[in-house]
Amino acid sequence: MVDMDTTSYSRRSLHPTGRILTAQIVRLMDGYPREVRVGQPVLVVVVAAAGLIGLIAKLVRAALSAGSGTGRRSFKELKKGPEYLVTPVRLRDSDGKLYEVELHGHLPQSALHPADHVQLTLRDQGDPDLAPKIERIVNLTTGQLLRPRTATVWSHLGPPLLLQATLGLLLLAGLAACTALR
Repeated sequence: MVDMDTTSYSRRSLHPTGRILTAQIVRLMDGYPREVRVGQPVLVVVVAAAGLIGLIAKLVRAALSAGSGTGRRSFKELKKGPEYLVTPVRLRDSDGKLYEVELHGHLPQSALHPADHVQLTLRDQGDPDLAPKIERIVNLTTGQLLRPRTATVWSHLGPPLLLQATLGLLLLAGLAACTALR
């Protein structure tokens, strides 16, 4: 008689179809980086509006002769987008079915362990080849509520660039309003 290993990972895991999955963690796989897509129209508007304020700031610095260069990132660097960690997670439900989902971002190292019972809130990623993404985790073993966080387009662009873009858009709106009044 052959003894079968019931924790074998060779069987194909399923992608859950429901929004909520309650299961036991079997394995946290090795993570890998994935890039956030940055929409070019959004990026062009933000960079152009910020560039207007940047140009005004350069003129002011030149007039005051206090110019040291800025460390602004190039359009190509901004377009590349931020990377975030994707960790595939294998789970087994009470019926013995093996599922795979994706954890995007980071959690505290002690937050999840194999054998923990969890209730996951999932979101479809729009690609049938990708496992659903975890939005929220309730670790029923420890009682913790966990929300993985990833980098976003807005965090990638950064507060200084977004502030400059906002000021640039306000300046353009003000100029448009003054021109319309004439």
